[in-house]
Amino acid sequence: MKSFMEEFKAFALKGNVLDMAVAVIIGGAFGTIITSLVNDIIMPLLGIILGAVNIAELAFTVPNPMGGEPVSLMYGQFLQNILNFILIAFSVFLIVKSANKMMEKAKKEKEAEEEAAPEPEPTKEEVLLTEIRDALKELKK
Repeated sequence: MKSFMEEFKAFALKGNVLDMAVAVIIGGAFGTIITSLVNDIIMPLLGIILGAVNIAELAFTVPNPMGGEPVSLMYGQFLQNILNFILIAFSVFLIVKSANKMMEKAKKEKEAEEEAAPEPEPTKEEVLLTEIRDALKELKK
């Protein structure tokens, strides 16, 4: 049982697992913010533009041919969820795009530093070994 717990601890404390857990938590919070943006700001503004209509309450009622209660198709809520998705996808796209830009810039700066760095001078040992190699080549001729 102890080795199982040690194995689980090693797995759970790996960097990728922790990074993923943080991403899920932040993603959930981000989704909540976007949902609030859509529900509390964008949809009421769209409702005002469309003539005091609450988009989330838009529905199409279908009578039940069996004589029961009519069925309501809540397409307004569906439209609101589509808008949520589009805004979240667009926000993630912008975040990924800016992160890629920063990584590309850092990569170019690193390459420029590597190109600008002068060749390191050989150590005394390397110079001595080179001289010995050259002397051996001369002896073989």
